[in-house]
Amino acid sequence: MSDPLPKTITVGRYRHTKTGNYYEVIGVALHSETLERVVVYKPLYESEFKLFVRPYDMFTEHVMFEGESKPRFEKVDN
Repeated sequence: MSDPLPKTITVGRYRHTKTGNYYEVIGVALHSETLERVVVYKPLYESEFKLFVRPYDMFTEHVMFEGESKPRFEKVDN
């Protein structure tokens, strides 16, 4: 069985809309059992964890913040 069509994301620095924290997106990974795509990213602040993953669709979705629809994670200049 071949992998399903990949989803892509621009690697680089992102800001979480609700917390204001910055992260470095490494890329998109494939969950080997469910075939779900997840975004792999690392915190750019002190954390006990070196990496995080979040479902691709959740990472790229829009959320309501201060009465406006905004991207959950916004790409920022490096």
